[in-house]
Amino acid sequence: MNIEGLYTQDVGMQAIIKHVFKIAPTSACVLLLGESGTGKELIANALHLHSQNAKGPFVAINCAAIPENLLESELFGFEKGAFTGAYQLTKGKIEQASGGTLFLDEVGDLPASLQPKLLRFLQEKKIERIGGRQSIPVNVRVICATHQNLAEQLQQHRFREDLYYRIAELSLVLPPLRARGQDIVYIANKLLSHYAIEFKKTIKGFTSEAIFTLLHYPWPGNIRELKNKVQRAVILSDNTWIASKDLDLDTKQNTPLSSLKETREKAEKEAIIKALTISRGNVTKAAEILGITRPTLYSMMEKLEMRERVVTEV
Repeated sequence: MNIEGLYTQDVGMQAIIKHVFKIAPTSACVLLLGESGTGKELIANALHLHSQNAKGPFVAINCAAIPENLLESELFGFEKGAFTGAYQLTKGKIEQASGGTLFLDEVGDLPASLQPKLLRFLQEKKIERIGGRQSIPVNVRVICATHQNLAEQLQQHRFREDLYYRIAELSLVLPPLRARGQDIVYIANKLLSHYAIEFKKTIKGFTSEAIFTLLHYPWPGNIRELKNKVQRAVILSDNTWIASKDLDLDTKQNTPLSSLKETREKAEKEAIIKALTISRGNVTKAAEILGITRPTLYSMMEKLEMRERVVTEV
């Protein structure tokens, strides 16, 4: 079971995907919780595509992006002459989504003044346009999402408890990218392959330092930020491998990068010394043991400032 556009090998995310396919065929309201950029809209779209309303429209609205005085008309629509500038009847997002799915993103930012009206719609499956008196039945699946802590908002009486239980008949919590471990590298490689094809670049992958950076950066913007950084690196890089500096990440606080270099150089030095010992100082044989060419071994020894005596080649 896969969701288009969602790359993962993480056990937790795979469990969420299984839940999506179980939930999708039902008519239950679903609440998606998680930080911005974790893929909530991808999950919402997957719930729609595998639902009984899949042939209907998928209509999304960001409750935090629209001013409070305009959000009501965006959601519920308005009749001609309802207010100054209402020159014609206009259907709102809820009505536009009839027969399909309505995705209310950032529902935690829904103004308190609109919460009772949304609750009434969810209970009755009917709306009234602004300036209208007719109740209009609407058959729509509702999916909500937020990065807000709704439990905290409930305690502070900033979000209605009855509305919360209505929109959260089923809920899914999406983990932040930094909590997905090696999934970060897996997703980054998938994105790199995609962008390399799109921008016609011959890039094989990430250097070891870049991988370390990917794994230890906190990713406050989650997958959205990762996409941005990988795309930028692919476009601007002229090399075969994406280096740590190409990712343009703020690693000033990330002191482990220096320790990575020291650890790697120590491991390389120990491996070379061991190979030279086994081969009794024969560089050609030592290179074969290490699986590299003789010039590469000489280069590594020079970089590591190694002055070990070697026997004459035969």
